[in-house]
Amino acid sequence: MKLSTTQENLSKALNIVCRVAGSKTTLPILANIMLKTVKNRLQISATNLEVAITQFIGGKIDSNGSITVPARLMSDFVSSLPKDTINMELEKNKLHIKTKQYQSTINGIAADDFPSIPKLQNKNTIKIPISDLKKALQQVIFTASNDDSRPVLTGVYFSSQNGRLFITATDSYRLAEKQIIKIQENLSCIVPVSSLQHLLRILSEDIEENEVNISYDQAQILFTLQDIELVSRLIDGQYPDYQRLIPSKSDVNITLNREDFINITKVASLFAKESAGSITISVSEEDQEVSITSVASQVGENISRAEAKIKGSGEVTLNSRYLLEALNAINDDKVTFRFSGKISPCVLTPADSKNSDYLHIIMPLKS
Repeated sequence: MKLSTTQENLSKALNIVCRVAGSKTTLPILANIMLKTVKNRLQISATNLEVAITQFIGGKIDSNGSITVPARLMSDFVSSLPKDTINMELEKNKLHIKTKQYQSTINGIAADDFPSIPKLQNKNTIKIPISDLKKALQQVIFTASNDDSRPVLTGVYFSSQNGRLFITATDSYRLAEKQIIKIQENLSCIVPVSSLQHLLRILSEDIEENEVNISYDQAQILFTLQDIELVSRLIDGQYPDYQRLIPSKSDVNITLNREDFINITKVASLFAKESAGSITISVSEEDQEVSITSVASQVGENISRAEAKIKGSGEVTLNSRYLLEALNAINDDKVTFRFSGKISPCVLTPADSKNSDYLHIIMPLKS
């Protein structure tokens, strides 16, 4: 293998791909990336056996070949080089890297030992605007569970319902659901959160394309944008029928400024650390006011208030962190918060009916 490429393109690609390679692994080769020439381009790949990322960059290919080299060393080394042409030449399992000022040799492992990048079988494909997918993941992904005893809840559920694509996550204490686009395809798959976190980093890069191609089969899902491919295994299992948990109507309905709700929740949370973040929200239709109470036996207590448009009266106890994270996930100036009694699910949505494509469920705490 002999080729030349630019430092900028190589460094950017390594920065994207190398995050997948793991240093703590029983298979040493998983800490490596694979460099391979494919049709006058350089293919850079890494995998941890759950997710694999591949990026193609242009270059002048003089001879074909492949090798795997330590991901961290290669990325750090290339990022330290000046913006210039980088020449690479492979001799046996040694990769020689040269620029005008630098000359290095990195010992590699034969690419034959590198795990093969999965290929999808009988795949279906849909397209999603990058901005829509990025926003949806940011609004949903943080509600997935960290508990491996229920694997399906550690993923994000992609599903087609009534001709639309829904992205949903829950840890059984809270749930976030986002509607994105109209689709005709039937889709039902659970994607690991870790894979989508890698995808979010890619979506945050300076990408020229406007859409992401999503291909999927029974076992894997592939996200393709520009010259980058991310393929992930799917979590096997049946996702809970969460729609049953969403109340169609509530006894108490509140509409208020999102910033006001955030501020009074933040202040109340300062006094709720002793009680694992427990705060009590009380609303009065007569006063048209929301108040949040929190008590810390060693420090004191607090009542925070905000004006609101209210129908119904009552109170409910919630985890303040869950409420703050939900409020921060909504972009609207006003939000609607509704509940029925002290044990029914609480529903938080944007107040603007035009943005009714997002909802957040929080289960109350026993007060």
